[in-house]
Amino acid sequence: MKKVLVLGGTGAMGLYLVPYLRRMGYAVDVVSLDKCTSDDPDLRYITGNAKDLTYLESLLKNGYDGIVDFLIYRTPEFRERYQMFLEKTDHYIYLSSYRIYADSPVITETSPRLLDTATDPVYLASEDYSLYKARGEDILHASPYGNYSIIRPAITFSKFRFQLVTLEAPVVVRRMKEGKAVLLPIQAKDIQATMSWAGDVAMMIARLLFAPHAMKETYTLATAQHQSWGEVADYYREIGGLKACWIDKEDYISLIAGDGDEFRHLVTRWQLELDRLFTRVVDNRKILEATGMKQADLMPVKEGLRREYEALPADYIWPHSHINDAMDAWLMVK
Repeated sequence: MKKVLVLGGTGAMGLYLVPYLRRMGYAVDVVSLDKCTSDDPDLRYITGNAKDLTYLESLLKNGYDGIVDFLIYRTPEFRERYQMFLEKTDHYIYLSSYRIYADSPVITETSPRLLDTATDPVYLASEDYSLYKARGEDILHASPYGNYSIIRPAITFSKFRFQLVTLEAPVVVRRMKEGKAVLLPIQAKDIQATMSWAGDVAMMIARLLFAPHAMKETYTLATAQHQSWGEVADYYREIGGLKACWIDKEDYISLIAGDGDEFRHLVTRWQLELDRLFTRVVDNRKILEATGMKQADLMPVKEGLRREYEALPADYIWPHSHINDAMDAWLMVK
């Protein structure tokens, strides 16, 4: 029985990946800050901070055949850890992101990356998410090791993860349930977006694990289905009654960034202008071929959103967000 370590395995993709790995016959250890329990002797949930180097070193002494890593590392953090991962396992799966791609009519694994094409010196000097994910890829490629795979998931929705442009569930679902309008940037309304169900993405990861042909390869994990952000807003309207109010992107950025410092405004702008306002249409033939999956097997977006929304606990309390307060204030003035 192969032994797999999943770091950060209670999040959107991990919730589906862990059961898949067990059904495939692997013993699984899941490490996260969340406290979870298991009655399965071959599935252990370990509460701990795997970002702590001392703790990580002791954890890896357990001996794992494979590691799926959902943790987020800034470039210096990953540089400290990557060798440890590659030396301690047969197959390491590194979580990158489709956000590393520059604007392309259709995304393939060889599409240009922002790290290689952007010219804004402030952006390139930063540790923006889209950049440190790409820098992590470069660290792996420059290493002498070959026992890794890089995965670049597109926007992935799951339990408690419901995205709309740059918004997440604490705004989208909470306002939907409260009957309040959600403010969205009008410039994004007709932009094509790709969203994938976490169950499909998790199956792709599970089938890549230990596959010889996946070593030193990079995959974009996504459905080929795409739709405009306006259509995604319509899905939420049909599913839960969402009311969309489309405003100028500058007003939207100010709402999202709030009273934060200049860098917070820049990060908000970069996520919008260097991702959500790009055409995000994915050619997913490489990952389908590598996993033996077919596009027809993948969950349609509206059906998947409805499934996850209807599975939400009725009494769940969404965390407070300053964005909700800002939207309430904006709507009162307008």
